[in-house]
Amino acid sequence: MRKPRRDVSPSPASPPAAKTSAPSADRICIARIGAPHGVRGEMKLWSFTQDPADVATYGPLHTEDGKRQFDIETMRAAKDHFVVRLKGVADRDAAEKLRNIELFIDRALLPPAEDGAYYHADLIGLSAVTPDGVAIGTVSAMLNFGAGDLVEIKSNAGGEPMLLPFTAATVPEIDISGGKMVVVLPAVTE
Repeated sequence: MRKPRRDVSPSPASPPAAKTSAPSADRICIARIGAPHGVRGEMKLWSFTQDPADVATYGPLHTEDGKRQFDIETMRAAKDHFVVRLKGVADRDAAEKLRNIELFIDRALLPPAEDGAYYHADLIGLSAVTPDGVAIGTVSAMLNFGAGDLVEIKSNAGGEPMLLPFTAATVPEIDISGGKMVVVLPAVTE
């Protein structure tokens, strides 16, 4: 099974229907703030880094537009997420206002992806082609509902996007510099 870098893909323990999209080439989403935890400003945090605890090692985290910055003061593991206190967030009301904010870092802070591993942000927007080179659509998202990564392909023919397992059998070739992903479509049975 292909082991993609997990910088922008929710971990299997994150809330259902988490969807990865690529906001920009110079910022990468590495976490999402959840609901408040208690009354003293703590909140849930879902990390999207390969090692979930690494979310605290990148320094200040920013909103997608870069206008707000957050420093993690404390962090402890919970069942399927972390409980964090962010600098300047002192009560439940302040924590509630931050619910569902995605947190980003500058792309330059990430190491190059290892051979056979990919940052999900690099996959979004690739042309999806059959092994024969026929264009079938565009990679629109990477998803994880807890059972493994899925690639979402917006079809050139329109209609609902296709969801396919992100495995070596289904996606045998990825050419980031060429802007394409080879996809083996499942056989249709009637």
